[in-house]
Amino acid sequence: MRRKFLAFAFVIAFVHAGCGADNSTANSAPPNSPTKTSTLESKIMKIRLKVENKVMAATLIESKTSRDFISLLPLTLTMNDLFHREKFAHLPRAISEEGKRTHSYEVGQMVYWSPGPDVAIFYRNDGEKIPNPGIIVIGKIDSGVAALDVAGSVKVTIELHDEQ
Repeated sequence: MRRKFLAFAFVIAFVHAGCGADNSTANSAPPNSPTKTSTLESKIMKIRLKVENKVMAATLIESKTSRDFISLLPLTLTMNDLFHREKFAHLPRAISEEGKRTHSYEVGQMVYWSPGPDVAIFYRNDGEKIPNPGIIVIGKIDSGVAALDVAGSVKVTIELHDEQ
């Protein structure tokens, strides 16, 4: 009987806590005040990459690694081909490793490979996994990634996009 009473008391307390949750601030912002969405939109970092006469635009994610990468710009890098799936280049110095590491990738992703320290851009997916310690995604090419799908090395100029 005591167990039933304790279980019942627990359920009542749980339901009461759920019903009494204070949602009064959920919609209390004035109509024209900044919201989380507009704050995130203001932090979007755009860059431009030039390969010969082709221009690619990319959007970097909001992270310490991406901000560190931005601090290196403008950069002109000779990006070498690796496994006919990515172009990579050594950065002038290491950047933050505080981003989430992954062992998979998508076409168009810009990533940081900390042992290099290298930046890489994937232009093809061969289904292989990235070895340890993995990569940190810093952004994605918005369009034109096919400009990297050429044999050998390419010279790439990376700079902040004019329209921030």
